[in-house]
Amino acid sequence: MSIKVIQVGEKILGKNEDKAAENKKRLDGRKILTVNIMSSPGAGKTSLILSTIKQLSKKYKIAVIEGDVASSVDAEKVNAVGAPVVQINTQGGCHLDAFMVEEGLDNLPLDKVDLLFIENVGNLICPNNYLLGEDIRLMIASLPEGDDKPYKYPAMFADSDVVILNKTDLQPYLDFKEKAFRQVVDGLNPDVIIFPVSCKTGVGMQEWFTWLEGKIKEKKG
Repeated sequence: MSIKVIQVGEKILGKNEDKAAENKKRLDGRKILTVNIMSSPGAGKTSLILSTIKQLSKKYKIAVIEGDVASSVDAEKVNAVGAPVVQINTQGGCHLDAFMVEEGLDNLPLDKVDLLFIENVGNLICPNNYLLGEDIRLMIASLPEGDDKPYKYPAMFADSDVVILNKTDLQPYLDFKEKAFRQVVDGLNPDVIIFPVSCKTGVGMQEWFTWLEGKIKEKKG
């Protein structure tokens, strides 16, 4: 399966929300649950996607839009497990926008998709400012980043529906205070759902899979 790579530059922001609404209407019409995954580089976005594909692909058809400044490394990993994938290279842009995602949608078999992951560019500054047409905004934080990330980047956590706390298998080697992390995140966003997981060992992943499957069924009606 070949990988479509789309090279794009920055778009003017004025029409982004309108385009995001168009994207959402398009996805809603096909009852596709869409998850916008945001995090810093290396937190585990691709690992979460690959683990979820391996767990749920026998029941649901999953596609991916991969956003990176350059390269198609992550798209190649997704392609290797058999999921339709489009790579968007932002050529220096620090986030995806709704126009970029529209190009990605144009190159996916949407009539054969139940779940769409949009892997945003690794960055904790601006991705949350751009609606893409998603149903769920998911933020991944990892233990090696430290428990102070919600203090430093509050908007990313305040705007998310779900927080995945990844790499919990490293807890014995790190001074990460999960209770303190949760208190700050809950203070910023009382409705957020937090899943402590290890994509490497699988600990905690079943809770995530079960929750996500419920959302897919809910979307399908």
